[in-house]
Amino acid sequence: MVNKEESVALIRDLSNANGVSGFEDEVVRVATDYVQPYAQVTEDHMRNLRIDRHGNTQIKPQLQLDAHSDEVGYMIQAIKPNGTMRFVTVGGQAAVTLPAHKVRIRNNQGDYIPGIITSTPPHFMTAEERRTLPPVSALTIDVGATSADEVRDKFGIDIGAPAVPAVDFEYIAQSDVMMGKAFDNRIGTALLLQTIKELAEKELAVDVVGSLSSQEEVGERGAQVMVRKIKPDLAIVFEGAPADDTVMPDYMIQTGMHRGPMLRDFDTSIIASPRFQALALKTAKDNGIKVQRSVRTGGGNDGAVINLYAGAPTIVISVPVRFAHTAYCYVAYDDYAAAKKLAVALIEGLTPETIAAL
Repeated sequence: MVNKEESVALIRDLSNANGVSGFEDEVVRVATDYVQPYAQVTEDHMRNLRIDRHGNTQIKPQLQLDAHSDEVGYMIQAIKPNGTMRFVTVGGQAAVTLPAHKVRIRNNQGDYIPGIITSTPPHFMTAEERRTLPPVSALTIDVGATSADEVRDKFGIDIGAPAVPAVDFEYIAQSDVMMGKAFDNRIGTALLLQTIKELAEKELAVDVVGSLSSQEEVGERGAQVMVRKIKPDLAIVFEGAPADDTVMPDYMIQTGMHRGPMLRDFDTSIIASPRFQALALKTAKDNGIKVQRSVRTGGGNDGAVINLYAGAPTIVISVPVRFAHTAYCYVAYDDYAAAKKLAVALIEGLTPETIAAL
């Protein structure tokens, strides 16, 4: 069994790891170190991890457990003569959340250098500028340099350098809530790893194969590779879904903190398998696990790729993340624990008959 202290420590290490899309190396290292005692781990050139649970038989139906390892962030586009750097966003972000935040930029030696997303001091703003929001193209990142040569020669930063928010994980005991960056989808990554640990060597009706997929935030690219390698018969995707309890009226809250994991019925990319979804909901009820359901008019996840390319019955188990795709996020530990409990109970309860009925 996995205890709370171990779970929080793993989530901390995953959240603190730097891993914008395409540069997930640190996340992969944390994940490999954690899960290797319980599975055979294989890494490909895209930084995807295939995780074959110890105890698999190679003859039972293949259950793919997927989570994506990347986070939204930035990439240096150009270096201005004054030493500040223009950047583009990697993954969906709103410009309003960016100015005046601290970031980390990876240099040519692989070291992460602190920097700040610039904002014009109010002393120099016109009345019109005070009322308008600058677009991302008007923002820059500053590492304290005064020339382009200094950025390149002293800091070792060049065009194409990735950057992430500079945020350190914290556990807040008073509310049993975790704060950090990249909970979309490091919280799903932790779920994947700990579910595989809890299932290691158990007698199951399925062979469990994990896919820690890269580059989800830029178009589910890693998942497109992994689904073709695994060829699953059914799949569960673990996600960190944007919480809506601070922005929606009460009757529309479908991903609230402390209300359990969210099972997504529909978004613009996927319709969850109705029969597999029903089985997950029944499992939650039978085990006294609080869950939420959502029907979304936006969003997307790796489940869409798995469902489309493999035709496998697919569901998505998500942990609510307040302020997803910003520098600072919240996740309630009890939501995470409930999601893990549901996943383990659902997988342990699968039988040849229930799989055939899907």
